[in-house]
Amino acid sequence: MNENNFHKEGDEAMIDTPQVLIDATITRVENFLKSHFPDYLNFENGTFTVNRGNSQVMIAIRPFTDTESCIEFASNVVYESKLTSELMQFLLRKNAELHFGAFGLLFDDTIIFQYTIAGSNVDSNELLTSINAVAIISAHYADEIVAMGAGKLINEYQDHS
Repeated sequence: MNENNFHKEGDEAMIDTPQVLIDATITRVENFLKSHFPDYLNFENGTFTVNRGNSQVMIAIRPFTDTESCIEFASNVVYESKLTSELMQFLLRKNAELHFGAFGLLFDDTIIFQYTIAGSNVDSNELLTSINAVAIISAHYADEIVAMGAGKLINEYQDHS
């Protein structure tokens, strides 16, 4: 990696991903979404949302290295989480067991499931597999977490909004 592509922002070293690479990834993802998820939402900043089953999957194109972009897939699993030791151990164990992605926690205690792939050479199969994996895992574990009494389903939140 060329050290000239690093710059300082605060205390973190950042990498400049060429905008042309990010734009090419955005175009590739958007073309895929147009053909496979015609009801997708485009937020015009390299982020999209698709509905898959009971899950909503957010897709974000991000810089990664000087030669690579990345594509993040995330879905809210449950909200108003009751962050018990049992729940945290459950999520950490699942992170160790699952082949794709990991659970995370947002500032408002919403539990998410997220998965990231390289973007510059992504193909339709990788995109569809990533969307499906995030949607299926999110929906499956949402039911388990709610059954533990540790949160509420996202669609309950959307119904009350």
